[in-house]
Amino acid sequence: MNGNRFFSKKPPPFRVHMDDPQASDQLVEQLLTHVSSYRHRELVIVCIGTDRSTGDALGPIVGTALTKECLNCFHVYGTLAHPVHAVNLEEKLKLIEKKHRRPFIIAIDACLGKLSSVGKVSLAAGPVQPGAAVNKKLPAVGDVHLTGIVNIGGMMEYFVLQNTRLHTVMQLADTISSSLVKLDQQFIKLTEKQRKSQTILQSLGLSFQANKMESQ
Repeated sequence: MNGNRFFSKKPPPFRVHMDDPQASDQLVEQLLTHVSSYRHRELVIVCIGTDRSTGDALGPIVGTALTKECLNCFHVYGTLAHPVHAVNLEEKLKLIEKKHRRPFIIAIDACLGKLSSVGKVSLAAGPVQPGAAVNKKLPAVGDVHLTGIVNIGGMMEYFVLQNTRLHTVMQLADTISSSLVKLDQQFIKLTEKQRKSQTILQSLGLSFQANKMESQ
């Protein structure tokens, strides 16, 4: 008998490479399983990073791209103009908690990994730990997180982030931002369906009441 069977295991992160032509669609499908049941909460995307380091600019580049799309269902924090980084992260998280009703946070961040993982987007439940690669102690962020593996980890992390290819960062940012735009569009469709269903139910309810009054 397995003594651990009563303890639920955390599912492994979902990973897809930025070169996969179906990458954004696969990420949307996975994001829906994580986020769709929390649509009644205020949905917030926190893009972590700084434009002072190529490798660490992934988050702000994603945030900038998303603000240009005028999302309907998500609030976005962290752009190239107004980054969310090590210095102001705690302050921004307090602001989000104060400003939004029970916020459900999707955290976006860059990370380092194995050579075979560079160029992959990883999606997992729970918070991301910003600054872990460079031994910074920062608050954990997110109910779910998306990370782009921008370069190889293991040694000289500051140097590696500074010397990461911009092409890799931009392509990862495009994959992540297009996924979140598609997710926003999916939520709009789901909301429209709900409204139509509610309108039909209300109409049926009014018709039933009218018929009942006529029969009295």
